[in-house]
Amino acid sequence: MINFNGGIRMFQISAFGDTGLRIQFGDHISKDINQQIRSFCILLEKEGIPGVIEWVPTYTAITVVYDPYTILYSALVTQMEKLQNRLSDMELPPAEIMHVPVCYGGEMGPDLAAVARLHNLDESQVISTHSSGDYLIYMMGFIPGFAYLGGMSKEIATARLENPRAAIPAGSVGIAGEQTGIYPLESPGGWQIIGRTPIKLYDPNSSSPILLRAGNYIRFKPIDVEEYEVIEKEVNAGTYIPYVETFIE
Repeated sequence: MINFNGGIRMFQISAFGDTGLRIQFGDHISKDINQQIRSFCILLEKEGIPGVIEWVPTYTAITVVYDPYTILYSALVTQMEKLQNRLSDMELPPAEIMHVPVCYGGEMGPDLAAVARLHNLDESQVISTHSSGDYLIYMMGFIPGFAYLGGMSKEIATARLENPRAAIPAGSVGIAGEQTGIYPLESPGGWQIIGRTPIKLYDPNSSSPILLRAGNYIRFKPIDVEEYEVIEKEVNAGTYIPYVETFIE
């Protein structure tokens, strides 16, 4: 069973436009609040409430989109309160850690040297620090497949670029302030790019287009250029299977 460290401290429901409902679980980013949100989303999926179209989890809240011709706002609020009462007994499935291979520096990570200089570190120290921990996936968003991660060391926190790039390759791993993340698609961006992964975080042709899921973890694994090219070929051939293990508290 999950432990919410003393119970659910906040559960506030408010209207969100004409067809939305917002449930606030807290006012700060924390693993405890993330567990509550993850559990509530699982209950929503299991319950299959008529009229509920979809739900969008964030760092501290869930937005529920519904059809007002199928269920009234007041009735939906009642259903949400019933689900809340079941949260403390909710059993979460074990979280998983996906190992994400990353080729750091060089053409793959053009800002690695700058990040190292800023913190008076060697590039190898930045790589070691960045790949030493497990990063909790708090939520998905921004663009398809983008994961908002928690857990990066403040020792390598670096501000965004003053002049964002017009195009950053898919798979690029970057730092922005105290956050780190992976660009799932080529897009403009101002993050400090320190490496690149050959795996696809978003594949519209796959039966499961989004590779990562909120509530799971990422562990970055440093690889060299040769390994990158081998994995890239396997990914393009559809034969690459990421290494996944169970997260142990």
